[in-house]
Amino acid sequence: MLCDMSGAPTTRILTVLELLQGQARIRGTELASRLGVDPRTVRRYIAGLEALGIPIVAERGRDGGYGLVAGFKLPPMMFNNDEALALALGLQAARSLGLAQASPAIASAVSKLERVLPADLKRRVRAVDQTVAIESPGTAPLDDNQTLTLLAAAAQSQQRVTLVYSDAAKDNTTRAFNPYGLGFRNGRWYAVGFCHLRAGPRVFRLDRIASISPTRFAFSRPEGFDVLAYLRDSLARLPRRFQVLLRLHTDLPRARYCVFDTLGVFSARDGAVELSVETDDLDWLARELCRLPFDFQIVHPPQLAESVRSHAQRLMANASR
Repeated sequence: MLCDMSGAPTTRILTVLELLQGQARIRGTELASRLGVDPRTVRRYIAGLEALGIPIVAERGRDGGYGLVAGFKLPPMMFNNDEALALALGLQAARSLGLAQASPAIASAVSKLERVLPADLKRRVRAVDQTVAIESPGTAPLDDNQTLTLLAAAAQSQQRVTLVYSDAAKDNTTRAFNPYGLGFRNGRWYAVGFCHLRAGPRVFRLDRIASISPTRFAFSRPEGFDVLAYLRDSLARLPRRFQVLLRLHTDLPRARYCVFDTLGVFSARDGAVELSVETDDLDWLARELCRLPFDFQIVHPPQLAESVRSHAQRLMANASR
């Protein structure tokens, strides 16, 4: 690991600088706590920054703190190799997230990033941009990014919003909504939170939100609420033409590993795993079941057993040719 002249690791030195930039003044004890070091080590990091030419105002004493000289900004070229790679890959991944006007915005961001990077890092960023491809199949693009940014801001500040939402039948409803967070799943953006119209947690597709407006009402997000877990479970429970119940002869970790998690709802029971599935296509589900490396039992409906039998007969016929 590279070290500056004070002997402190470079990554810690830059972390201290980022923390100092985030607020006008920060106490030495708070810096020590956030870095997981003692106050003496913090003073060594500060000395390292001063040796690098960073202007710092230090307040001595028990409750003393540190701050940057007014007007000082971190030069944007101070990225290490891993940070530059993370930025380049993040920009590349953003192309597959269905964001409105993503391509020109990303091209502009890459160009700005290259302008402020040293030559070696610039070549690395350009190499990632030109040679790395990240696939996100079936992404539904948003018409604009305003809905996403407004919901993200409301979720962060825990401020209720009013939505006009269009369902699958194109019927509009107005809903008061407490956004807990946003998730990207199966090529679509979703908002997860509490819907006052339905008096419970709900998931809304962002491409179906016709309008959004903030309100003056605050809310409290449930402690430990897992947006992606709730989204995953909600998508698995969407009502379809057929309600299927399967018994998988394996344990829960292996079932989750072998079956993609949005197929249905898993529950361990009596030494096996019950899987509840909603589907419109039993033949498709039969093909999915035939690839499993463990035995399974079809509890209902009987039509699924016919689909599995038909698929097995076709495979046997192909194997005999």
